[in-house]
Order: sequence, then C-alpha cells, then structure tokens
Amino acid sequence: MDVAESDKKLRKELSFIQLLFLSLGGIIGSGWLFGVLFGASVAGPASVLSWIIGGIMVIFIALVYAEVSGAIPKSGGIVRYPHYTHGGYTGFILGWAYLLSAITVPAIEAIAAISYLSSFPAFASFSYSQANIYGSGGAITLLSAQGVVLAILLMVGFFFLNFYGIKFFGKWNEYFVWWKLIIPTATFVLLFTIFTPSNFTIQGFYGSSSGFSNVLLAIPTAGIVFSYLGFRQALEFGGEAKNPQKDIPRALIFSVIIGMVLYVFLQLAFIGAINLKTGGVSGNVWSGLTSSEYSSGPFYDVFSKATVAGFGAWATLLLVDSVVSPSGTGWIYMGTSTRVLYGLSTDGYLPSRIHKIQEKTGIPILALILSVVIGSIFIAPFPSWYLLVGFISSATVFTYIMGGVALRHFRKTVKELHRPFVLPLSSIIAPLGFISAALIVYWSGYFLEVILVFAILAGLPIYLMSYATKQLKIKTNIAYILSLSFWIVEAVLFYLIFILVLNPAFLNLHAATPIPAPSSVFTYFPILYGIFALFVIGITVYLFKAAKDGTNKEIKAGFWLIFFILTLPIISFYGAFGPYLNTVPPNAAPIYFPWDNVVMIVDALVFYFLALYSGYGEEDVKDILREEGVPLPDVK
Repeated sequence: MDVAESDKKLRKELSFIQLLFLSLGGIIGSGWLFGVLFGASVAGPASVLSWIIGGIMVIFIALVYAEVSGAIPKSGGIVRYPHYTHGGYTGFILGWAYLLSAITVPAIEAIAAISYLSSFPAFASFSYSQANIYGSGGAITLLSAQGVVLAILLMVGFFFLNFYGIKFFGKWNEYFVWWKLIIPTATFVLLFTIFTPSNFTIQGFYGSSSGFSNVLLAIPTAGIVFSYLGFRQALEFGGEAKNPQKDIPRALIFSVIIGMVLYVFLQLAFIGAINLKTGGVSGNVWSGLTSSEYSSGPFYDVFSKATVAGFGAWATLLLVDSVVSPSGTGWIYMGTSTRVLYGLSTDGYLPSRIHKIQEKTGIPILALILSVVIGSIFIAPFPSWYLLVGFISSATVFTYIMGGVALRHFRKTVKELHRPFVLPLSSIIAPLGFISAALIVYWSGYFLEVILVFAILAGLPIYLMSYATKQLKIKTNIAYILSLSFWIVEAVLFYLIFILVLNPAFLNLHAATPIPAPSSVFTYFPILYGIFALFVIGITVYLFKAAKDGTNKEIKAGFWLIFFILTLPIISFYGAFGPYLNTVPPNAAPIYFPWDNVVMIVDALVFYFLALYSGYGEEDVKDILREEGVPLPDVK
C-alpha cells in the first residue's frame, strides 16, 4: 500500500483535550506508583531535585518536537523524522532503538499493575522477592508464574481497547486520565498531613557518598525520565488529530509541565511521610527501599502502615488505581508501539503489509498484533519493573537526539513549511535538546549504556537483509552472510563483556560497602569493546562502498550517528558513571565528576553539528516530504 494512501486512511478523530490526555495518560502510569520509591532509593531526599532536573530537560526535548510535529504531523513521527533528514541508515538505527523501548512499555505497565496488587495479602502469590537476579546483588520484587500469566492477559486487554479504533480509544482514555489525575493529587495532599520534615535529614540530603552524581543517576535509572516520556503520545498519534498543527505542540508542552508539578509533590510527600523503621528498610537508609516491604506497593504500604483514620480505606483504593493507572498507560503505549511499527514499515524497513490499514477500524491491525506478541515475550525473562525501567528510559531518550537536529534541518532546507508553532531561540534550544538527551543516556551508567549500544546495533542485520538489499542494491547473499556473522560476533563479544566487565561492576552497585572495580575490568573493556566498534565501523564502510546508484549518500549521512553511539560507553566507562560509581573517594574515576559531564557536553555538541552538516540537501528533503503528502506550497 502507498505510504501517502495509508496516512490518509488514518481517521482524524482526536481533539486537543484528547491529545493532551493521551500524553498525560502516558506520563501518569507506573512511574507514580514506583518511581518515587526507586528515586528515593538512589538519591534519597535529593530525588526531588532529580524530578525537577529531569522535567526541565524533557521540556527542552518536547519544545523542539513541538515545532517539528506541528509542521509535519505524522503517526509514528519520531521514527520518521530521522528518515526525512538523514535517510535510511540513520532512520533505521533510531527507529529500531525507539521500537525497542516503545514495544516494551506495555509489558512494564502490565508488570507494574500485577506487582502492586501483590501488596495486598489476598494477591501475595502474584510476586516474590529474589536476591541477585541477573547479578543485581540486592533483593527485588519479581512476578511469580501466576503473575506473569495475569500480566500477559492484561496485555491482551490492551489489544482489544486499541482494536476498536481511535475514536473509541480517545474517548475512553479521557475518562481514565481524569481518574489518573485525581488519585495521585489526592494522595500527596493526604500524605502532607503526616509529613515529617526530619526525614529529609536521614543519610544526608544527597543520600549517598557519591553526592550529586546520584541525583543525576536517578533520572534515567529510577523511572524518573521514564515517567516523563509519555509526552510523546500526542506526537505519535499526530496523523489522527483533527487540528494537528495547532494542537500537537500545545499537548506536548502542557503535558510535561503538568506531569512535573505532580511528580515533584508526590516525591516530597513520599519522603516526608514514609517510616523507614516500620517498613523493614535495611539499616534505616534510603538505598534499602527496593528490598523492603515497600518495594511492591510503595504508597499502599505507606497508607496501610499509618495509624490515621481513613488511610486504610485509601490504601485499598490505591490497589484499584494500581491496575487503572498502569493499564491506562499500557494501552496508550500499545497504540504507540503499533504506530512505531507502522512508521518503520512506511519507511521501508519492515514489510509493507505491516502499515496496511484495516478499513473498519482505521488502524494498522498487523502492527497491533505484533505489538502484543513481541511485548508479551519480554514479561517472562524480565518480570520486574525495576529490571526494565532503566533500559526503556535510555533507549527512548537516545532517539530524542534527533528532535533539535530535525528542527534546524527543516528550517534550513524546507523554509516554506507551514509552522503553526515557531520555537523562539531555536539555535540555542535545539542543541540543548540534543545535549539533554545525551546527558540523560550518559547518566544511566556504563552498564546500561553498553547493553543499550549492543541492543541498538543488533538491528543492523535486519537493515542489511531488508532495506539494504532493496534500496542500496546490496547483493542478497553477501547481506545474509554479513548479518549472520555480525550476530555471532556480537553475541560472543557481549557475553565476554558481560562476564568480565559488566557483572563485577553491577554487583558493586548493590554492595553494602562500595569497592573499587577489579583492575582486569580496565584491561578487558578497551580490547573487547574496541573489537566490536571496529566491526561495526567496518560494516558501515562496506555499505558505503557497495551501495549502488548513488544511494551511498544514506550511509554517508549516518556515519556521525555510528561514531556517536560508539563513543557513549567509552566516555561513561572512564567517567564518574563507570566502574568507579559509588566508590570512595568519588573523584577516583579517570574523568571524575563534574568534568565527565563537561566532556559529554562537548562530545554531544560536536556530534550535533556533525548531524546538521550530514543531513540531506534541500531538494532531497522536499522530494521525500512531497511523496508522503506533506504540503509544500513552493514545490511544483
């Protein structure tokens, strides 16, 4: 099916309020149920700062997308804009990264709902606590086999809510988001009645020996930025909005602001109301929260343990909300992952039948089915909110580096685009959006960054076998040989890196007493990671030389992204978020805090300008946009 024809078949049903509530529904999900506890466990009372800093950085990202999405409203827009500006190689890599995150969010929301229910004695069999899962050292809450089955059934429920079409979807979401706004607001108001200011002095304001670095670490790893990422929903459903040019930018910006206010007050109230002693928190310190009685149902346990009239009833109501809030976010994100698959298919990375629209419902039905199946696969091996949240956050935020690049690129190459929202000071805010995304990924720590880089680049064989053979005219047999070779080499190298480099450092993150990383870590990492980097660069160079009929411009436009991806774990490894994280003294790292952040900012700025320089020329961009039905008044 023609791409423009598919876009036209999407039904224009969503109003501004419905777009705003889609974004708010994405923001207010499992993050409010678990993020405050996980944030406090990483940064102590200073986690309040984590929410503020994270919110401001996400606002920079949302602002740049507000202009781009208003000018080019497309369903699955985030995975399509890089294709418009830099072609297939960049577009696929970022689209694949975004798909990894989007398709796992419904799973983490289903896990969150069932985990929270297990706080209630009648549902205790839904989860259990296990230490050292995947080398985590500390104990965390996992779903039992029964809980896994229930979570998958909940995913099936998300499917049917999406199946009945966008009008039904948007209308029902409005009702649920009102609920999701009222319950958290009432929760922090009630908790302020038992607020204890002295809680903010427990273990010091920063909550750990690493000081302010843990405030930054909490942003990507503790579910803070994960909670804010729901703002993108208005963008993802852009092709189904009644007045997209006007309504999408407003929905993006207002949703982040409302979310930030709500989460800051929730974190303040949680810190002030919790009683660490009665919750079985080990050592009466914040870092023990994730293995305490509070871990499966933080707010439920705070209310149920408080000796205040009516708090027990509110605790029970929170159990109902523990299903409603994550479920509301889960079915929204299932719609998102469906539209990401739709966008990847329209760009030619996946089979064309995936973007075929069902006439009756106006949705891409095959993409929806794939979203359910693939998302469900993640539940059994990762049956814990705490295991998935850091990866999802980092993978999503990484793709947001292209927002500012796209804005400035379209300003230069497609001046005649109608822009209902024009971002002031875009020459400053656009690079700030790029830097914000890069820093959030950097703060996730090199353990997650290495996993993220390997997961993103694991998609290269799919690009080789599908897109490169058709668009670049790469020989099919060579593409399949390279693909199989890449997966084998990557699997071997990742296994060695995990065993020899990542596992010792990860165990240290949860150690009672921080210990220096073994010297072998600094020997193995540069050798093993260096081999992997050279292999990736070698495949990119081959594609550039082997591409036919001038299509190598797509590969040339993607070189900057390959090198940017590969530099991230290197800076993190030798910086304050590498093997020396949480060790004493905090400046033991080769590039110690805060100079590591300066290095990361400089690195991000260099690649931001390389990305701008690498984009397609004016006529190329116009041709692509015209083919996809974007109105360009000057183009005949």
